[in-house]
Amino acid sequence: MKPVHVAVIMDGNGRWALNKNLPRYDGHWKGAEVAEDIIEWCNDREIKYLTLFSFSTENWKRPQAEINMIFHILAKYLSDRLNKVIEKNARLHFIGDLDALNPETRLICLNSEQSTSKCTGMVINLAVNYSGRSEILKAAQEWNGKDEFESHLYTAGQPDPDFLIRTGGEKRISNFMLWQMAYTELYFTDVLWPDFSESDLDLALEDFSKRERRFGGIG
Repeated sequence: MKPVHVAVIMDGNGRWALNKNLPRYDGHWKGAEVAEDIIEWCNDREIKYLTLFSFSTENWKRPQAEINMIFHILAKYLSDRLNKVIEKNARLHFIGDLDALNPETRLICLNSEQSTSKCTGMVINLAVNYSGRSEILKAAQEWNGKDEFESHLYTAGQPDPDFLIRTGGEKRISNFMLWQMAYTELYFTDVLWPDFSESDLDLALEDFSKRERRFGGIG
C-alpha cells in the first residue's frame, strides 16, 4: 500500500544548525535543499500529492531576521527552480494566507502557482503562513450550507493526506491541516529535517505499508 498524499512537517532546522555551531539560517538553507530532494523522491515513487509545512502563522513570533531569511530562501528557490518544476510537469499550489507576505515574495508565489497551473503531474502544496484553525474558520465564513464545505478549504479538489511525516522528535501536528487529517496515519521520527534522507523516507513509507486503515470500520 502506497499513500496518494503525503504531508510533511519539516522540523529541526534550527536545532540542526545549533548542533553544528552554525547560525540558524544555515539550517534553513540545508532544510530547503532537503525539501527539494523530497519532491524528487516522492515524484520518483509516484506519490501524487505532497504537502510541505513551510511557515506557520505561529512562526511570526520568531526573530525578524530569521523570518526575513526564511522568505528570502523561499523566494530564491521558487525563482531558481521553477523551470525544473515545470519540466517535471508538477504543479505548485500554496495553502495559507499569502496576503501577509511582503509584496515581492507574494508575487513570486502567485507567479509560480500560475506558471505551473496547467501541469498535470505531481501536486506540490506549500503551506506558507498557514494555520489549520484559520483555514477552517475561513471556510466556515464562506460556506453557504448548500455546497460542500471542503470546497472552501485550501485543498479543495484534493484527497486528504494519507500519511503525515514529522521530523525533529516532536509528537504533535501543530495546527496543521486539522480538518484534512481526521484519518491520516501519523509518523514521527527523531531525525532532524536537514538530515532526513531518501532511506528515511523509505523507512516511513514501509511503516505506512504495514498499517491497516479501517476508517472506523472493521478490518
